[in-house]
Amino acid sequence: MEKGQAKSQKGKKITLKIAKNSIRVSTDGGLRLDLSKMGITTFPMCILKLTDVEELDLSRNMLKKIPSGIEKFQKLRWLDLHSNQLKELPKAIGKFQNLFYLNLCNNKLTTKNLPEELSLLKNLHILNLGLNCLDSIPTSLGDLKELREIGLFDNALTTIPDSVKNLPKLKKLNVERNPFPDSANQEEHADSIKRIETLHLVQEKDLCHSCLKKCQDERDELTKLKNMTPSPSKKLSFPLLFTPNSSAKDNQEEWRLK
Repeated sequence: MEKGQAKSQKGKKITLKIAKNSIRVSTDGGLRLDLSKMGITTFPMCILKLTDVEELDLSRNMLKKIPSGIEKFQKLRWLDLHSNQLKELPKAIGKFQNLFYLNLCNNKLTTKNLPEELSLLKNLHILNLGLNCLDSIPTSLGDLKELREIGLFDNALTTIPDSVKNLPKLKKLNVERNPFPDSANQEEHADSIKRIETLHLVQEKDLCHSCLKKCQDERDELTKLKNMTPSPSKKLSFPLLFTPNSSAKDNQEEWRLK
C-alpha cells in the first residue's frame, strides 16, 4: 500500500509526445497547450520545447513550483495555473509582456511570495488571485493600467489599496468573503468600481450540488410568480444564477462565473 501511495504522490510523467498531442487550436486561431487535470506534481520541463503556444493550461494539478524557465513562453497571452498547490511564483512571470489573462486562483500563495514583477504585466486584462492566503495586496498592482477584472475573493484581506480600486479601466473587482472590518466596508470596495454589469451564463454541469439546487428552487419560484402574475411588464431578476458557490473548487475553470 505504501508503494501505491508513493506512486500517486510522484504524479504522472508528461513526455514531449504527450504534450504535443495535447496541443489544440484555440478559438482565435492560436495554439493552446492543455495539460489540466493530468495529476502532474512536477512542472514538465519537456514543454519548454513547445514555446510557440499562446495559451498554457496547467490548472487542476498538484504543482508546487513553477520554474523560471517558463519565461521561454514569450508568446503567451493566456496562462491558467488555478487549483494547484503553488506557494510562490517565479520572478520570470514578469517577462510575459503579451499576457492578457492570468488565473492563479485556489493555490497557497501568500502576499510575501507574490513577486514584484507581477506589476510588469502591462497588457494584463484579467487577474484572478482568489482562494489564496493573501493578507494584503501590493500597491504596485496599481501599475497594471489595462486591468478590467480582478478576483481577490476568499483571502484574508482587510483592505484594498486605492491604487487598485482606482485603476482606470477596472470593471469588476470581486472581494467577497474577506475579513473586512465590516460588511459596509466590503460594499464600499465593490461600489467604488465604475463597471458594466455582466451576466455570465453557467451550464448546470459546472455547478456544485448545493448551488444547482438553489438555482432550481429559484427557477421554480420564478415560474410560480410568472403563472400568478398576468402582466409581464415588470422585469424579473435572477440573483442566484450570477454566482456559483466559490467553495466548489473543482469547478472554477473560469473565475468570472463567480
